[in-house]
Amino acid sequence: MSGSDIAGLIAAGVFAILVALLAVPIIKLGKVFDELRNSIKDLSDGTTPLIGEVVNTVATTNDQLKKVDAITSNVSDASANVSALSSLVAAMVGKPLIKVAAFTSGVKAAMNANASGKGRRSR
Repeated sequence: MSGSDIAGLIAAGVFAILVALLAVPIIKLGKVFDELRNSIKDLSDGTTPLIGEVVNTVATTNDQLKKVDAITSNVSDASANVSALSSLVAAMVGKPLIKVAAFTSGVKAAMNANASGKGRRSR
């Protein structure tokens, strides 16, 4: 065997050791990827029922919101009716009350004037 053959064998041995040393981290990295895949599968299996429950909850909430919207609409209509009724009552009762108050004030003023002698005197 010549010196170049020995150098070639040493280089091949070093290369084989290097490949063996690099194979260990690559195998560990493969195991990490396997665990990562299993974790993602477990997470997916766990979230699928939760998503179904969320869909049901959102559907129920939408139904309830439709009912609340109908109730709100009815309350708004009732409020408008009460406002119109209050305006009508104020218009119908307000003007006559003002006239009664003015008449009462006039009568009071006349009685006060008559009582103090400032009013008209009869002959």
